[in-house]
Amino acid sequence: METLTIIIFFLVTGVHLYASLKQDRKLRNMTKPFILLSLLAFYCLSTDHFSWTVVAALLFSWLGDVLLMPKGVKWFTAGGISFMVSHFFFILSYAKDADFVHLPVWLMTLLAAAFTAASVIIFYHLRPHLPKALFYPMFLYLMINGAMNCFAWFRSLTISGRAGLITAVGALLFFISDCSLFFVRFNKNSRLKTHFLVMLTYSLGEFLIVLGLI
Repeated sequence: METLTIIIFFLVTGVHLYASLKQDRKLRNMTKPFILLSLLAFYCLSTDHFSWTVVAALLFSWLGDVLLMPKGVKWFTAGGISFMVSHFFFILSYAKDADFVHLPVWLMTLLAAAFTAASVIIFYHLRPHLPKALFYPMFLYLMINGAMNCFAWFRSLTISGRAGLITAVGALLFFISDCSLFFVRFNKNSRLKTHFLVMLTYSLGEFLIVLGLI
């Protein structure tokens, strides 16, 4: 049954990416809600170590997807809040497996500094294009995404096998997806004109996060 769910995930994602490339808004909205629902089903049917925090993270990601579909700042804000909650649940999921006692403080500091610097650079370039009311909330959001990434890498550095690395790479793709989304939505002069890269990195990122947690 889990094989069927992952087939559905890749089929729906493929159609959605095609719709994003063609800027077919109707088809994008029809397929988008099923990306995370099929991934959630895959997780529930595949894992031997069920975690309610992972389920909550995926559900809030799904809700964020749905809330971002309508146009308007209020919908964008609501979607951002939902994804912010999702990041917190992902952090809780990663923290269960991370061994902070054996992680060097300098390494944790370096990771935090790297994602902070990346967020500052992104928003330095975005600032001229963003509404003033959204600048600091969006910056805070990306910092929380960066924190989620840090915890993914903390987990990766303290567990054996490839699972930690797979999830950490997925988290990094999630970060790239959010940065891409900001430029697509607000910078009309950006080279990114469609949601194709946004959804490619997002879908693959969520899949790798889940695969590593399984």
